[in-house]
Amino acid sequence: MAQELLINIAALIVTLGVLVTVHEFGHFWVARRCGVKVLRFSIGFGKAIKTWVGKDGTEYVIAPIPLGGYVKMLGQEDISVADSGAISESERQQSFSCKPVWQRMAIVAAGPAANFLLAIAVFWVINISYGLTGTAPVLANVAEDSPAHRAGLRAGDEIVAIDGESTSIWQHVTMQLLARLGETGELSIDAIPAGESAPRTFILPLLNWQSDTAEPNPLGSLGLVQYEIPPIIDGLVAGGAAERDGLLAGDRLLEANGRAITGWVQWVQLVRASPELPLAVVVQRGENQVALTLEPDSTVADDGSTMGSIGAYVREFDLFASLPPEMIREVNYNAFSALIPAVQETWDKSVFVLDSMKKMVVGLISVKNINGPITIAQVAGETASYGLEVYLGFLAVLSISLGVLNLLPIPVLDGGHLLYYAVEAVIRRPVPERIQAMGLQLGLLIISGVMVLAVYNDVSRLL
Repeated sequence: MAQELLINIAALIVTLGVLVTVHEFGHFWVARRCGVKVLRFSIGFGKAIKTWVGKDGTEYVIAPIPLGGYVKMLGQEDISVADSGAISESERQQSFSCKPVWQRMAIVAAGPAANFLLAIAVFWVINISYGLTGTAPVLANVAEDSPAHRAGLRAGDEIVAIDGESTSIWQHVTMQLLARLGETGELSIDAIPAGESAPRTFILPLLNWQSDTAEPNPLGSLGLVQYEIPPIIDGLVAGGAAERDGLLAGDRLLEANGRAITGWVQWVQLVRASPELPLAVVVQRGENQVALTLEPDSTVADDGSTMGSIGAYVREFDLFASLPPEMIREVNYNAFSALIPAVQETWDKSVFVLDSMKKMVVGLISVKNINGPITIAQVAGETASYGLEVYLGFLAVLSISLGVLNLLPIPVLDGGHLLYYAVEAVIRRPVPERIQAMGLQLGLLIISGVMVLAVYNDVSRLL
C-alpha cells in the first residue's frame, strides 16, 4: 500500500509538472517573442524550493505544490499606470500592458496552445513508436433482453459504424458511444451480421443515457460484449460463499441452473442477480465435471441495492494471445504519416472534452465524473505501471483537458482574459477595472466550487 501510494504521488508530480511547465512555457516563449520582459517564471505554488536568475534577467522558481504555475510579466497588472504615462519609455516597450491587443491575446492563448501541441507531439511519438493496434469490433456476445439484443444485434456481428462514423477497432466504438452519453434519441449502429457480407443498420433508443452514472459503461449498458473472459476461477476469498460451497481455484464454470456459462461477465451478472438464492453449478475440474450448489452471499452495492457475491477472482486473460490473427488490426506509421492522425486525435478528444463539459453544465452527465488530484494521481500511477505507451496516452488526454479548460471564458482562466481582450478590440478601450474585478470574483467562485466538488468526488470514491 505504501509503495503504491508513493508511486501515485510520484506519477502525479511528474505528470502535473510536465503539463504545467509546457503550459507556462507557452506563455513565456510568446511573451519573449513579443518583446515583453518576463520578471518571474514559476512552476508550482508555495514557498520556493529553488530559485535562480537567468542571463535574461528572469527569476526562475520551482515550488513544491505542482497544481499550477505562473509567468509574471512587466506591466501585466498595471494597465492604468501604463495608460497614464507614469512609466519610462524603455519600460513601456517591454510592458505587457503597452503591447497591442493582438499580441496580448497571442501571449495568453499560447499556454493552452502549448498543451494542444504537446498532445499532438505525444500522439505522434506513439504512432511512430507503437502504431495503432486494436481488435476488430466483432461482438463476442449480446446480453439477452438488452437494448442491443432487442434491436437485433447478435454474437458474431461486426460493428462497422456508429452514427455514420467508421469504427475499425473497438477503441473507435467506445469513443463514439462515449460521445452520446446523457443524450436522448436514437443510436444508429451499422453492423455486418455473422455469415453475411453487407452491413445492416440497427437502431437503439436512448433516454438520458447513463446521465446519472459516476462511472459510465457504454458497452455494458447496451448489452454489447467486446470479448469473453473465460470463466476460470483463479482465487477465492477466505470465508466467502465460493470457498464455503466447494469451488476451487482452477475450476472452469460450465453451467448454472441448466444454462451454459460462456464468459465471466455473464457469470458475474448471474451471481449478482441471485443473492441468497441457490445456484446449481457444473464446473470442469481437471478431467472431470463436478456438480455443486452455490448460494451467493447478500451484499449492498454502491447505489444501495442488494446483490449477490461469492468471493472469487477470475484468472488473468491475454486477449491478443487468444484471438486469431485476422481479428488483430495494426496500422504502422512513418514520421510523416503519423502527423495527420495525431492532429485528428487531438481535435477529436478536444471536442469530446468540451462536449462533456457542456453536458455536465446542462445536467446530461453526472458531475460525479469530475475528477480531482487524488483520482489523477491514481490513474497516473496505474497507467505508468502499464507501460510507457499507456502513460503517454494518458498524459496527452490530460494535456488536452487542461488546454480546453483554460480556454473557457471564465475570468482568472486564460479564456477569461481572451474574452476581455476581444471586447477591448471591439470597443477600442480596456474593459473597465470594476467589471474586471467583479469578473475575477465570479471566476474564483466558479473555479473554487469546481475544485471542492472534484476533491469531494475523489474522497467519495475512496470511502
